[in-house]
Amino acid sequence: MKRFLSLALSILLILSVVACGSKGTSNSAAAGSDGGAKVNNPKIEISVKDYGKMQFELDPSQAPITVENFLKLTKEGFYNGLTFHRIIKGFMIQGGDPLGTGYGGSEKTIEGEFASNGVNNTIKHERGVISMARSMDPNSASSQFFIMHETNDHLDGDYAAFGHILSGIEIVDKICDDTPVQDGNGSVAKIDQPVIEYIKVIE
Repeated sequence: MKRFLSLALSILLILSVVACGSKGTSNSAAAGSDGGAKVNNPKIEISVKDYGKMQFELDPSQAPITVENFLKLTKEGFYNGLTFHRIIKGFMIQGGDPLGTGYGGSEKTIEGEFASNGVNNTIKHERGVISMARSMDPNSASSQFFIMHETNDHLDGDYAAFGHILSGIEIVDKICDDTPVQDGNGSVAKIDQPVIEYIKVIE
């Protein structure tokens, strides 16, 4: 009988410890998702002349080098006054080239943060996602970026997506509807290129 009572008490003690441990884990997880420190991703605003403002949340957890480079150029005022030089309705609008031709960039190129270049970036090229343009060289991204007009998943794993739109997707729609293009590649004549008044960090 004593052996039985001793065994029963041992089992109760074990169950009590497990329950406390489970409760602690649950509270910790809840604190992390609700009451704990939240990730504060940087947010930017892009103002396009005659169209309005778009706001984006960038994601350094997926593309830290890309986000750092984009924010650096933004804070330097690099993008202010540049244009969207390539526009393909149903695909994307591309800008950030100081030459306005698709062949320019900043002084620096960065590592391509995408799967085919050995980087685990899980952001999909869905409508409203912002991503980096590049040449055939996977590490050739510089200042040119593009905003997805519609989802095109064939880009996933080959281009460094680094954020998504929070507001203003209708501006992308209107730019695609309004802007005449010169060829099937979406080239836009200088006179017709929508002007980026500024890009700034808002948070």
